[in-house]
Amino acid sequence: MARRLAAVIILAVLVGGCSGKKPLETLTYESDPLHNKGLIVFLQGMGGTTSCFIAGHKCFATEGLVEAVRSRGLPYDMAAPAAHFGYYKDRTLEQRLRTDIILPAKARGYTKIWLVGVSMGGLGSVLYLKRHPDDISGILTLGPFLGYDKIIDEIVAAGGVQQWQPGSFDKHKDWQRMLWQWLKEYNQQPDAAPIFLGYGTSDPYVQAHKLLASTLPPEQVFAEDGGHSFTTFRNIWEVFLDRGHLDR
Repeated sequence: MARRLAAVIILAVLVGGCSGKKPLETLTYESDPLHNKGLIVFLQGMGGTTSCFIAGHKCFATEGLVEAVRSRGLPYDMAAPAAHFGYYKDRTLEQRLRTDIILPAKARGYTKIWLVGVSMGGLGSVLYLKRHPDDISGILTLGPFLGYDKIIDEIVAAGGVQQWQPGSFDKHKDWQRMLWQWLKEYNQQPDAAPIFLGYGTSDPYVQAHKLLASTLPPEQVFAEDGGHSFTTFRNIWEVFLDRGHLDR
């Protein structure tokens, strides 16, 4: 199933012909009161993720994730860049996020910045944390895509993330081994910004999610009934907010 979903995603990208060389188009959502010190940056899935394939980054508002923050009176503004697959394909995602959003946000006085990514955007949040760990306060990755079946099956066959050895590989070409090697070692750092994981138990990427969950403290993992959809992600988001993790 994961292979079929990935094939659909790749076909959509090829048809769309997206490029990742332009500055990020970004929707912004201010909360009341104004001049908050916190900023949440939502990273979209491929085309917006399943139920919002066309709407893309607008889905964080239409699917209720923005209102969930506002209704709780949390001191966070929000931003949703159109970080489509082109930025991943061109390997410009981290640079564009930092140049177009993160550094300007810091210059405007934001002191807490969280990345919240769904599906492909979950991968993007991990990649940004890997490259710029001091820029952000933490990430919540929802139903993240973390590699194709071959690498996931290899890690499972090895007995899990800690038992798995990546072997020698080209870090410029094999991003999947690079990613999992980093995830294997990341939480051994005492002052590392936290990675939170949320996923549906029927998600096609659930095997990868369970591998990542095994590297995280239990309180940083949210497994809910559901699949790879905004309904599941919104439910997890509300639980995450209600547990006060943005207050850390």
